[in-house]
Formats: sequence, C-alpha cells, structure tokens
Amino acid sequence: MKTTRRRFLAGSVAATSVFSFCSTIPSFLRQAVAGEGAGGERILVVVQLSGGNDGLNTVVPFKHPTYRGVRPTLAIGQDQVLRINDELGLHPSLTGFQDLLENDRLAIVQGVGYPNPNRSHFESMDIWHTCQRKMEHRSEGWLGRYVGIEALSAVESDGSGTEGRMPALHLGREQQPLALLSEKVRVPSIKSLDQFRLQGSTSESVRASIESLVRGQPRGDDSLLDFVASSTRSAFKASKQLEESTRGKQSGTLYPSTPLSEKLKIVASLIDSPLDTRIYYVTIDGFDTHGQQAGAHASLLGQLDGAVSAFFEDLTSRGQTSRVMMMCFSEFGRRLNENASKGTDHGAAAPMFLLGDNVKPGLHGEHPSMTDLDQGDLKHHTDFRQVYATVLERWMKTESEPVLGASFPLLPLFREQA
Repeated sequence: MKTTRRRFLAGSVAATSVFSFCSTIPSFLRQAVAGEGAGGERILVVVQLSGGNDGLNTVVPFKHPTYRGVRPTLAIGQDQVLRINDELGLHPSLTGFQDLLENDRLAIVQGVGYPNPNRSHFESMDIWHTCQRKMEHRSEGWLGRYVGIEALSAVESDGSGTEGRMPALHLGREQQPLALLSEKVRVPSIKSLDQFRLQGSTSESVRASIESLVRGQPRGDDSLLDFVASSTRSAFKASKQLEESTRGKQSGTLYPSTPLSEKLKIVASLIDSPLDTRIYYVTIDGFDTHGQQAGAHASLLGQLDGAVSAFFEDLTSRGQTSRVMMMCFSEFGRRLNENASKGTDHGAAAPMFLLGDNVKPGLHGEHPSMTDLDQGDLKHHTDFRQVYATVLERWMKTESEPVLGASFPLLPLFREQA
C-alpha cells in the first residue's frame, strides 16, 4: 500500500513516542549514529557547580586570622580540614578529592575569576560560558565554537563532516548550558541513557513496525517526507548501536544514589563505548548558600566528592583514565564575610579543579589575599580563560585563540607528556 504523507507522519509521531529523545530531536538524530570507535581521543568532562560555590570553605585557609574572624560560625578549623599543607586544607567532605590529590590526579587552580566581576548568577555564568560580555554578540559558547571548528576541520580534511557524529553531549534535566551552543553543530541534551534506546525494545513487533516504516529509500520529490524518514532511521540505528555498545559493560563500581552520580555513571559508560564524543557536560545545583550554609555546603561537596570518586574508580576499572580529564568550575565564589543568616553572599574569585592522570597535581597560584579586597570580595589573579586556553591547547590539542576570541597565557597545569 502506498505510503501517504499523512500516514507516514502519523506513523512517525508514533515512532518518536517510542523514543524518549530530548526536544532537539532533528539535530540529535543527524549526529547520533556513532562511528567505528573513539580511537583513543582525549575526552573533557565538565562539571558545573551552579549557584556560586564558596571557594573559601572548599579550599580552606584554616590558619588565617581574618578567615576565622569574619566567619564566626562558618570557619572550618584546623582539626577538621583535610590538610594540603600547613596553611590550606580541603573541606572535610572532600575525602575522595584528598585521595585523588595524594595519588597525583588533582590540580587546584586558586584565585580564578575575570576583570570587573559580575555578581549576577545568569550574567556571570554567561560570561564563563561564552568568554564574552553582555554587550558583545553571543551566538556561541566556547565549547560550541570548539566543536564547530573541529567539524569544519573534518570536512576540510576528509569530507566526513558531522554526519553520524556526536562531538559533545549534555546530560541533565536542566536547560542546555550556553557553553555548548554552536552555529555549526547541534549538541544534544538527554536526561538518561534510556533516551538513547528504543523503549519497549523487547517487542519484536514494535521493532518490525518501525523498521518497515522507515525502510524506504529517499524519494527525492518530498523533502519533508525524506527528512522524517531519514531522522527516524538514524534514531533507530543510534538506539540499536548504543544498546549493543553498552551491553555487558557495567563495571561493578558502586555509585552513591545522587543525581550527579547517575550522570557521571552514564558518562563513564559512554566513554567506554564506540561513541566518538569528546566533551561531556553535567551540572550540580544548589550552591547559592545565602543562609544556614554549613550543612548545605557540606552535603553538596559530599555529593560532588562521592560522584567524582566513583567516576574515576569506574574509569580505572574500564582502563579509560589516561584519556579523560575533568574540569570543575562555578560562576563565582562567595564573599569573605559571613552574613547575618549564617551564610555567604555572591562573591568573585574562587578555585577551579582539574582531575585526571595527566594533570600536574597540587596547588597552582597563590591563595587570594584576604586583606586586599575588591568591595569585600577576593581578587582574582588567574583569568578563567587562561585555564580554558591551557585545556584547549595542552589537552584537546587545538589552537585556543579561535575558540576564545583572544590569546591568553597558558598555565603549567599538565604533565610534560600531556
């Protein structure tokens, strides 16, 4: 029986209801059919700490009298911190980070920020995501520009383009980060690994119906029909491929029962699959600790610590640690002084974390001064774009200036062999 446009579109709606894809279906479908394998390429995992993480209670200057004096209830004592040296220590919830540091897999970049800091969550995060100010044209994020440049390079070198590739992936229920916005490549967002798979996949009749629906070759005289058919075929192929690539690859690593852990568990599984994805992006929210900070912050850092520790344990069991580097950041730190609600307000400079086998471990840069302040905030001494430039050039092996829009001095954040 001849397939009419209405019948096909109706069938396509039924088919897409079987798939739990995100709202950016068409772009995702065109990119999601993976290649033959990752080829050992390096991978960047970005963990965004949304809300403004309190850097002073993350990397703690426990001996400084000013720190103890202006934080009467929030200051963490020297008998509680996980010591890095005689002056600084990690928050007591970061036991896994301490283990990573002791095993030479953690680099702590202190005093990171940018000139004329903005204390709005949205604007500051946009600055971190695009490396641009509000008055500039923000059409892409920094990682979106990176994947767009890489896609263009692939076209010029071998004509392969972006067809069948998924260079970056965002996992989470929140809106896709602006950092991943690209004019050339659409980056998918998914909520869970099940979104890659055909729901009800045990039903052979469902599989047969969908395969029959999309089996035909492009007609050429109906672009809409051909597009829907092609998109559905791509979705079905991606579903089958990812189901096969992750089958039997569970590592046995026990992850904590937290949303961030679930995301990183998926990331570890996909890294150990034939996907050629090079960037994974996840977030953990809740760091806007204006009141009763102590317990909330300890819980959040505990969730971060447990998820990241399990993730690296998982990667180790899969033999994937040498090709993965993680970067943790927040849009700003908190103010030096504790407020009347036993919390802290929006600040400026804060630490960033780089984790992996190839980072140069330990502290990078001096801890910001707690007496020479900018409107009550710590002054930055390292521009976050220096960190980005270093990651792009030393880890992702690409020129940073086209991505960041300017040249920034590199930092010694990686081992020589990296």
